[in-house]
Amino acid sequence: MTEELSTKFNPTEVEAGRYEKWVNSGVFKPSGDKKAHPYSIVIPPPNVTGKLHLGHAWDTTLQDIIIRQKRMQGFDTLWLPGMDHAGIATQAKVAARLAEDGILPQDLGREKFIDKVWEWKDEYATTIKQQWGKMGISVDYSRERFTLDEGLNKAVKKVFVELYKKGWIYQGEKIINWDPKAMTALSDIEVIHKDVEGAFYHVNYASADGSIVLEVATTRPETFFGDTAVAVNPADERYAKYIGKTVVLPIINKEIPIIGDEHADMEKGTGVVKITPAHDPNDFLVGQRHDLPMPNVMNADGTMNELCGADYNGLDRFEARKKVVAEFEKMGILVKVEPIHHEVGHSERTGVIVEPRLSKQWFVKMDQLAKQAMDNQDTDDKVNFYPPRFEDTFMQWMGNVHDWVISRQLWWGHQIPAWYRGEEVYVGEEAPEGEGWTQEEDVLDTWFSSALWPFSTMGWPDTESEDFLRYFPTSTLVTGYDIIFFWVSRMIFQSLEFTKKAPFRNVLIHGLIRDEEGRKMSKSLGNGIDPMDVVEKYGADALRWFLSNGSAPGQDVRFSYDKMDAAWNFINKIWNVSRYILMNAGEMSADQVSSALTKVADKTAGNVTDRWILTRLNDTIERVTEQMDKFEFGVAGHILYNFIWNEFANWYLELTKEVMFGEDEAEKDVTRAVLLHVLDNVLRLLHPIMPFFTEEVFEKMPNTTGSIVVAEYPVARPEFNDEKATDGVALLIELITAVRNIRAEVNTPLSKKVPMFIKSDYAEFLEGVAPYITRFANPSELTIAKELKAPEQSMSAVVTGAEIYLPLAGLINIDEEIARLEKELEKWQKEVDMVNKKLSNERFVQNAKPEIVEKERAKLAAHQEKFDSTKARIDELKK
Repeated sequence: MTEELSTKFNPTEVEAGRYEKWVNSGVFKPSGDKKAHPYSIVIPPPNVTGKLHLGHAWDTTLQDIIIRQKRMQGFDTLWLPGMDHAGIATQAKVAARLAEDGILPQDLGREKFIDKVWEWKDEYATTIKQQWGKMGISVDYSRERFTLDEGLNKAVKKVFVELYKKGWIYQGEKIINWDPKAMTALSDIEVIHKDVEGAFYHVNYASADGSIVLEVATTRPETFFGDTAVAVNPADERYAKYIGKTVVLPIINKEIPIIGDEHADMEKGTGVVKITPAHDPNDFLVGQRHDLPMPNVMNADGTMNELCGADYNGLDRFEARKKVVAEFEKMGILVKVEPIHHEVGHSERTGVIVEPRLSKQWFVKMDQLAKQAMDNQDTDDKVNFYPPRFEDTFMQWMGNVHDWVISRQLWWGHQIPAWYRGEEVYVGEEAPEGEGWTQEEDVLDTWFSSALWPFSTMGWPDTESEDFLRYFPTSTLVTGYDIIFFWVSRMIFQSLEFTKKAPFRNVLIHGLIRDEEGRKMSKSLGNGIDPMDVVEKYGADALRWFLSNGSAPGQDVRFSYDKMDAAWNFINKIWNVSRYILMNAGEMSADQVSSALTKVADKTAGNVTDRWILTRLNDTIERVTEQMDKFEFGVAGHILYNFIWNEFANWYLELTKEVMFGEDEAEKDVTRAVLLHVLDNVLRLLHPIMPFFTEEVFEKMPNTTGSIVVAEYPVARPEFNDEKATDGVALLIELITAVRNIRAEVNTPLSKKVPMFIKSDYAEFLEGVAPYITRFANPSELTIAKELKAPEQSMSAVVTGAEIYLPLAGLINIDEEIARLEKELEKWQKEVDMVNKKLSNERFVQNAKPEIVEKERAKLAAHQEKFDSTKARIDELKK
């Protein structure tokens, strides 16, 4: 006997334990069928700093939808999971945890501190994998990777050494972005610019004898200790005469030269700028041109150093600013303080204001790598972006990219494979032989190793690795638009350099998840949503449905609990439909279902509603598959929703009751077969989006075997297509709907029988479906004819192919009925005009597919028919 579903849908019960069964059954491993086309995805690795957030849940949901569908379609699928060590963020988290016990990383030393970080990694990696399980993602855990594992470390070293040998990795002193809290360098894209309140501080710098007074303006007066010149434009008649002379730095009484340089803008401010080469990127270039000293006046933690004098040494930079300004005011050289709003860089990881700082770092020279990546977009190996507009984002960034600072002053990460002995520098995959060598203390930017992810996880640098040969390049990457610069771009140029291939064929870009008011989720606003809390309340399937249907590719989506309620209600609807079908299905085998369906296709069994729903199912399969292939999951979901809720549940299931409550057992078996077939296909179509619920129902069906995870994905079966049945049931549904609307307008419930007259050229068909009309419209008498006279005092409706009249004496007002019909006439006129406008557009007619044009012409004919019939009825009532 068919195992029944519980009377109430409970997502917690449905999802409990199922993920572990899937993992243990091995259904997520590659098929091993080398005849099947490979389809591979590498998961965007979450960092091990904490729990999954909604954005990562979105990534994994969309990728899981893709891989589940491809697995069902017979592809040899590989979805490789992994995690990112997240150098800055993870080290900061572990340091903060140690600080709670009064321990500093320096107290432990590098090796023992790293041991503590590995403990953190193991703890949070376990948490993340549990959350992956709750989301139901179908990854192959036997291939799981971590950006600091032995294989990836080998790849990182090889890439570093090869780029160094080519001269594309180098050491240099430059102004870089410095995070005073993490005490490390940052790349440009790790800096977030925020609008903050600030000020221009106008200060007079004077010569020793007081004959020269130059007014400079700065937003960072605390850096004046590092000034090594004052610049004026050589073409500026006001100041050109002072070039070569000197002024005295206040407080520390140090003479610095007045230089001529075009960096000083004559039209901006006073035309005089102070030059602080170690603390400003533009000043650094001026300093290089004029061979100026470049003293660094700040410590790594953002405090002032000994070059600032005893009163300022060790003082926080912002406290120093206040003290310097107060001293300038006391000295009488502070001209004014001008409040401003300006953009200031903040660390993406720690949130503190970034300090431009002269520092010796390791860099990747980007000109050739960027050129290769851009040139590749003109080849057959190009990366396809969805939506395409993000290719422009990628190209613009690559076209304006700066050299990439890759060294980080951390302990957690890939230690740079460089060694020093005196003035000697050695770079290699292994430590140099001999005594006295010391390895570089710095580690590499986390994105350096993440950039190698698509091929390093496949076994590279072993280019004969089975996985590398089989699954690289990968098929599709899914990620948010905010990570194009950080990760997508770097994967592309590193992969092209080292494998001569693009790392993936497709990049699907999604947006950001915002709160109900459209605000970005953040800790400061307190509007963040934990996806696990959502799963706990609604189940993973409901969250996955929301995430896949929330927006179009590339668009942001607003999270709301109303949408989650709607997702849960949809699943509950299908659950109840499934219960009804399974309760009435009996024990039909797959062969019995197949035999019955063959008879329906041959028209030797079944009725018009059976042939209609099978035709509609075919159309749904084709359209959903087409949209899924284009990554338009929202459109696919909309198509599925309309078919399941409206056509299958609200109409076909109700229509089947005419048979199921009847006496003909043969007819019942056919209807059971159709119900089971449609439900089976609905579950398979939904499975990539709702894995837990669909497996629960699938395994309880009488005619299915195995797991739905590896069941075949639906394909349309042309033998089921029946246009006449489609048109006929469409007319039946439109007719029943129109009758219900008329009854509602005059407050006549369905329980009250009223006469019903139908005039139609399809009278013979309507006579055949009269039992359905009777069941759903409840007429006291039903008259169907090709020609008939409209009864007096009747409400009417015009549908495609028929006119309906309900005599409602005493309930109808002729003037009101005419007014209602005139509104209908106006509606049909607009419809006719709209289609006419489209068909009169030559570009549309010439460029659209012939079947689309023909569909519009058929639509025009139907609208025109309704317009004509409505007008005729109005004229009749006015006589």
